[in-house]
Amino acid sequence: MSNEYRHILVAVDLTRDSHKVLERAMHIADRNHAKLSIMHTLEPLGFAYGGDIPMDLTSIQDQLDEHAKQRLAEIADDHVPRENQHVMVGMPDTEIHRFADDQKVDLIVVGSHGRHGFALLLGSTSTGVLHGAKCDVLAVRVGTGEDGEESAE
Repeated sequence: MSNEYRHILVAVDLTRDSHKVLERAMHIADRNHAKLSIMHTLEPLGFAYGGDIPMDLTSIQDQLDEHAKQRLAEIADDHVPRENQHVMVGMPDTEIHRFADDQKVDLIVVGSHGRHGFALLLGSTSTGVLHGAKCDVLAVRVGTGEDGEESAE
């Protein structure tokens, strides 16, 4: 079995730290001549509100999906072709695993830091990604300045 990565998935939360995570993955992809995919996962609105809202959330979900696609394109267009940019709706760790399995991803790159921004991703999500992944996972340290302080969002 080869030690080279052939397909790298970058999972981002669309904050400004997403660029740093993508840059780290790009260096690894370049060294390995690997395909690079990037994704963001939106949790379904009905799930976030326990399904107790007596209204159709479809149009709002569609707007959130469109906004996420635009934001992902702003981050990734210079580095990742549009066909390799993905916005999913679901639980982040589940969708990341599903994509990685379906697309034969051999490295998942996620961001990691303290209390906000990527804390949502590395909190329960990154733990879930790490524990459920069938491939390597790289957590990129983000969100701290030169003095070790958390960066403001």
